[in-house]
Formats: sequence, C-alpha cells, structure tokens
Amino acid sequence: MGRLDRFRLGRDGRREQPSLSRRGFLVTSLGAGVMFGFARQASANQIFPLDNAGPGDGAFEPTIWCAIAPDGIITVNIIRAEMGQHIGTALARIIADEMEADWSKVRINYVDTDPKWGLMVTGGSWSVWMTWDVFRQAGAATRTALVEEAARLLGTTPDKCTVANGIVSAGSKQISFGDIVAKGHPSHSFTPEEMAKLPLKPASERRLIGNAELKALDIPSKTNGTAIYGIDAKVEGMVYARPKMPPTRYGSKVRSVDDTDAKKIKGYVRYLLIDDPSEVVQGWVVVLAESYSAAIRATDALKVEWTPGETIHTSERDIQDRGRQLINNKDGGVYIFNDDGVDQAFSGAHTVMDQEYTCASVLHYQLEPTNALAFEKDGVYEIHAGNQWQSLILPTLAKSLQVPESKVILRSYLLGGGFGRRLNGDYMIPAALASKALGGKPVKLILTRSDDMQFDSFRSPSVQRVRMAFDGSDKITAMDYQAAAGWPTGVMAEAFMEKGVDGKPYDQFAIAGGDHWYEVGAFRVRALRNDLAEKTFRPGWLRSVSPGWTSWGVECFLDEVAHRQKKDPAQFRLDLLTAQGRNKGQAPDSVGGALRQAAVVRRLMEKVNWGKTSLPKDTAMGLATTAGQERGMPTWIGCVAQVHVDRSTGVVTCQKLTIVVDAGTVVDPDGAKAQTEGAALWGLSMVLFENTEIVNGMPVDRNLNTYTPLRIADTPDMDIEFLPSTEKPMGLGEPGTTVVGPAIGNAIFNAVGVRLRHMPVRPADVLRALQNT
Repeated sequence: MGRLDRFRLGRDGRREQPSLSRRGFLVTSLGAGVMFGFARQASANQIFPLDNAGPGDGAFEPTIWCAIAPDGIITVNIIRAEMGQHIGTALARIIADEMEADWSKVRINYVDTDPKWGLMVTGGSWSVWMTWDVFRQAGAATRTALVEEAARLLGTTPDKCTVANGIVSAGSKQISFGDIVAKGHPSHSFTPEEMAKLPLKPASERRLIGNAELKALDIPSKTNGTAIYGIDAKVEGMVYARPKMPPTRYGSKVRSVDDTDAKKIKGYVRYLLIDDPSEVVQGWVVVLAESYSAAIRATDALKVEWTPGETIHTSERDIQDRGRQLINNKDGGVYIFNDDGVDQAFSGAHTVMDQEYTCASVLHYQLEPTNALAFEKDGVYEIHAGNQWQSLILPTLAKSLQVPESKVILRSYLLGGGFGRRLNGDYMIPAALASKALGGKPVKLILTRSDDMQFDSFRSPSVQRVRMAFDGSDKITAMDYQAAAGWPTGVMAEAFMEKGVDGKPYDQFAIAGGDHWYEVGAFRVRALRNDLAEKTFRPGWLRSVSPGWTSWGVECFLDEVAHRQKKDPAQFRLDLLTAQGRNKGQAPDSVGGALRQAAVVRRLMEKVNWGKTSLPKDTAMGLATTAGQERGMPTWIGCVAQVHVDRSTGVVTCQKLTIVVDAGTVVDPDGAKAQTEGAALWGLSMVLFENTEIVNGMPVDRNLNTYTPLRIADTPDMDIEFLPSTEKPMGLGEPGTTVVGPAIGNAIFNAVGVRLRHMPVRPADVLRALQNT
C-alpha cells in the first residue's frame, strides 16, 4: 500500500475518506451508467482569465478534469494550490497537449473541496509528478471521444481523421472542438483497462509540453492586480478578527482577560476565548472589530493573563541537546537502511571518521500572512482561504466545529507564498470557531506578521551524526547516518508516515536526503524523533523539508572525506555513484539511478571548468549534488558555488551559482527555471543569512527587522541548465534548495581552509574558525 493510499484510508488504516480517487471517478461514472457529456455551470471559484464565465450551458465535460464549451474554450480543473509556481499552467499543458488543444483557448480553474477531487495536497514537489499519468490519460480520452463525434459529423470514420491544434480533419473537411460540442453529442465511456490502453503521444510529437514559447495562463491577472488571494476574500456583513497569542504553542490556559482599554478603541466589538476540541489551537483569544485596523489596536490593548505550558523556558540549545541524547542512545529511532555488516565494519575499521552537523530553526515568513474567512450558510461552514493541504485540514475543522466533514467546505484562493507553511491549516480553526460562536456570522481573521512568525510551523532545529569506516587502503567499508529533529508528519499527518526496515513508522520528510545514492559499503540510516521539539512548537514542512538540512551533513561530510583522502571532491563523488544494488533505480520514477546523478556532476564540471580555473586569493568553488527532495522521485541536481571570504570581517560573498538539473521531462521550461532559481536562492538564504533561535519556547524573531533573509544586493549570478530527457517528470519546487548550502560550505573550506558544520554560517563563525586554524 502506497503512502497516498494510506492517507486516504485514514489514521486507523480502515476508515475510507469520503472521496474518490482520480481514476476512481471514471470508474464510478461508468458504473453509474453516466455517459460523458453533460451540461452545467462551472462550480469552481476562480477561472483565469478572470473575465471568462466558465464553460457554460452545453459544455462537454469528458472527465472531471476538463470541460469544452460550445465556443471552444477549454477549462482545465486544477486541484493544486497556486503559490507562485504557475502550477495551473504546467498541468494544463499536459492535458491540452495530449488532447491536441488550441493553447489560446485553454483556461485554468482552481476548485473547491468537493469530495470528487480526491486527495488535495500541494507539496513535496509532487504536483506535476502526481498528475502526469492522470492528465495524459484524460487528454487521450477526450481526444478519442471528440474524434469519434467529429467523424460522425463529417461523415467518415475515426481512422480517417487527424487532430491538431483543436481542429479535427478528414481530407478537406474540418471541424473545431467547439463546433463538435455545439453541433454534436460527444459521449464515450471507458473502463479502467481501456483507459490504460489509450494511445498516448510519443515525446517527439508533443508541442505544448516543453515549449518555451507558450504564455503562462496566470501571469496577466497577477501583474494587473485582478488576481484574488485569500487575504482579499470578503463577504457582506463580516467582522474582522486578530488573535491574541499565548506564551507557548501548547498548554497555555487563560487565567483572566481585561478588555477595559480595548473598549476605548473605536470599532472594537468583543473578544472570544477559543476552545478547540481538536486541541490544535490552545489558549488563543480572538479579538473582533469592525475593521482590521481596529482589531489590531484592540488586540494590542487587550490584557490577558495565561498559565503557560511546560515549554515556557525551552531553548534552541535544549532541543539540540535532546537530539544528541537521542542519537547517543542506541535504542529507539527507526532504521531506514540497516545493511548487514555495519557494526562489524566499524569494529574492524582501520580508521573511522565521525562528525556532527547541526542546523538552526528556519521560519517561513511568506509575504501574505496566514488568514481565513469563515461563515455558516445553509448549515455548511464555508472557509475561504489559501491552503496547500485541504484534505488534511478538513477533518480537523470538522472536529473543531463538532460537525460532520460534509458540513465543511474550503473555497480555495491563490496563496501569497506558501513554501510549506500552508500545508498546516491551523489558522482556519480560530476563524471557524469564532464564526460558530457568533451563530455563523462571517469572520475574517488575519494574523499580523509578528503573530504569524510567532506560531509558524517552522523547520525544526536538527542534529546529524555521520560516521564512515575505512580499511587499511582507505577504502570505504561502511557508513552510519543518524538524524534527530521534530517530525512534522508525525505531528500533523501520522497516517502518512512510511515504515522503516524494522517495521516502525517514521517521518520520511525528516530523514529524506540521508538515504543518498552513493555506494558506501554497508549503510545504516536511523531517524530519531525529537520529542522536546514537538512539545515546544509545531514542526513544519518548510520548503525541501529535511533535504534542506540532511544534504548539509551528507555533502559536507563527503567533501571532508575527499579532502582527507587527498582526492578531487567531484571525482570522489563520481567514483561513488556506481548505480549498483538499490542505487540502480527503477521505472518509472528513477530510471538510470545514480548514473543520472553522475551525468549531472560531469556536466557541472564541464560548465565551470572544474579544477582548471584560477581564482583570486580567498575565492574558491565548492560542489554538492543530491537527488532533490525524495529518494522515490529523484530530481538529480548538482551545484557549484563560487564564494569569496573576507578574512577581516568573516563575510562570505556568494559570487555565482552554477546548477545542472535532470528532472526528466521539463513540462514548463519557464516555470522550471523560475522554481529552480527561487529554490536555490532560498538555499543560499538559509546558509548565509536567515535562521532563528528558540528562546523561552518561542522563535526569538518576530519580524523582518531582525529576521534577515537574502536581499537583492546579495543575489549572485546564476547559470541553470536542464539536461534533456524524455523520462517521467519529477519535482522542481524544492531540489534547488538542497544543494546550495553544502556547496557554499565546501567552497568556504576550499577558499580559506576552515570547515563550518553549523548552518547558518555567520561571519562570527568564520572569524572564530579562522582564528582557530
């Protein structure tokens, strides 16, 4: 059973979610005797361009994924969240290419949480990878049905017809998709077996997928201001709300509330104590007002006394020390790999290398602070917000509101940045409960930047211990990798966790990246759940999740080994990327295995003239390579960072990032490059600029005056290349994040000879290391 199936079955592994799989809808349609092709108005929330009213009466809807109107407009339904990655454009290309649609007539439509859409989640760089097969089949089914009806209208047979750019031709006769719908009655039903056998276009005949000349469908509305984000949502008669945040994420209890000063604020309405049956939101007080500015001021004026939770004095150091304690304890944890012979190799080793790497907490600080509009209408609670994992928060909202899931619906909006923060929908709960307390009245709750950063679902601080055993000829005989951190999946989606080789569940998103593709002899990987971290805050899936920090430990450690053995770090890696055993890969997701990662490294070496370029004093290149976000869907990526280190100040300047990627088929070239650029700059930001620290149970940074991500002036030159491929497309939202940190750490060593093992790298750290050299 796959992880998606486990999630659909629910936490107890038995309860089926009230939703159908994407393929299952087609099966159900057939079983119910429903033929494709029925008229209805579009029920979705947003259609781009916004001036289009949807498919309208008489539309032909061959599958749930698209509809063709009599005027030829094709509307593609998108269940993924749009947060700047142009996912609607990428997915629409897949189905439109397979059906041979006219791109100028394609529109995208972000849908609500009707159960018919199945699992709705946007994260893990999964969207294109998860949708590829489904949309290609749906496109082929649509094309087949249209050609059959076109043949009837043209007085011929389907085998005499060709189709291109939305036109079906038979000799000198032609008919458009729109006219087929307007004049005919296209209908066809397919069994799952027939769907699987539908002829799909070969890569050589694709004209939309990989086409760099196509215009993105979502850009105009974002640039002319007509795009609607969650924070823009409004309904008649709503009141505004802002939460008063308790002193700890968990366990805080309200002792008293004094709103004497809040009552002096014009527009103040009242406050509410939030009692959340799901226990996600604990100790929150919500302030209501007639305007958001009044809500902000009244919240500041409200005096609340709490009894704090048990982590009121917990620090970042406490959490890191707890991680070390867990690693040093031989019991506990979950084994991801545990090859025979690891202990024997270490006990009989000629030499052993043993290093610890640590990474600090990192916040999301997305541009649009979290927000939600909630109200009750006809017995159903509507939640209007941007969110990345609607299927995850729906059951929690139902539990909070004490209603069946069928009585809650999410209306999806564009996200002004997500990066994993909105996989957690906790911010919807106080809005929903406030509305319920007011008898279903609309409540628009918006967190300020400081509120948002205080209770962000941020990246957990982490500890990695990496060991390697060598024989007398310095050959690697074994590797032992262990990592301790808070587990976001364990906290928020336990049923989604995978199982280790010892049968125990673990959070794959807190260890991915440690399970690399190098040949290192007997290999052990152990994941450890930091319980103190999870008591203190709500760990989150920050962009790239664990490969954002596991790559720091793995790739810096390998670099240390290469230097210790006096080998070129790039060639050293190539020698380990042998694609033997579990590293040979398998169809359809990792065809070629580690050999494709090796090809990336070789191309990277060619691009930067690796080892042959003369650079100024204290300036050097460093290299790192990973499989991207997850081992099961590898995006092979490599990065060379060129840095200069100022020995007097310790400031590290990144001058250039050169990146090579093999992500399989690139569906949307412009979007792919933009995502890789953004991810790489996030990686740069995390290694040299941003991070926070837990003080008294909370992140110490509450706004961008002290939280200092990468600025434009710090942005280096970038050279990004995608290797040509016709393999199944993998993800691109996150892999770029994974390689930049270790590439810079390795470049610093090459530049000035100091090895930094904590991320971020601060000037003071560099100076201290230089003084100790």
